[in-house]
Amino acid sequence: MKILNIKNTLTLIAIAALCFNCSNDDDFTPNTGGDGNNEPDFSGVYIQQDQMGRPAVNTVFVSSDSKNMFNTTIPSEQNADFQNMFQTNLEALSPAFANPGDMNALGQDAAAFTTLLATDVLNLSLDGTTTFYDGTNVLTGRALADDVITVELLLIFGGEDFSENPTLSNDNVDANDKPFLTSFPYLAAPW
Repeated sequence: MKILNIKNTLTLIAIAALCFNCSNDDDFTPNTGGDGNNEPDFSGVYIQQDQMGRPAVNTVFVSSDSKNMFNTTIPSEQNADFQNMFQTNLEALSPAFANPGDMNALGQDAAAFTTLLATDVLNLSLDGTTTFYDGTNVLTGRALADDVITVELLLIFGGEDFSENPTLSNDNVDANDKPFLTSFPYLAAPW
């Protein structure tokens, strides 16, 4: 019995010795690009994989078979390529835009609103308040605490005064799960 235990122990030691390999990797220089200057190598072809200037816009309005094409289309070309798809999907999705002439709280009909949305960039006011929506300013930027998804739901389902379809116009998540920091990097610490 003791011989079997010694055999098993020696076998495990032999396997461990074969499985672990130590090497001197002090000479390894990652991302050098071949010239030894320790700078990252950015040569080659890079492809954008996702766009989210406005969260949920891509998810909701781009048809599933067009997601990859949308994600790799530069914003200056998105409106021409996707606005009709956005409008078709908006009108099918939202009763607030069911009739011609229906408008949202921005005073935009389906064509104007989807023209704004189809170019997936985050607008920014250089001389005003930076907010997704604060009751007065709309889409002038984005502060960390802005309730972006609720604003998007209100603009899609809320009609001209945000009162239409109240059950569809709020995600009911009114704050971050942890307070934001008061100094850089401002994001809350992870759980």
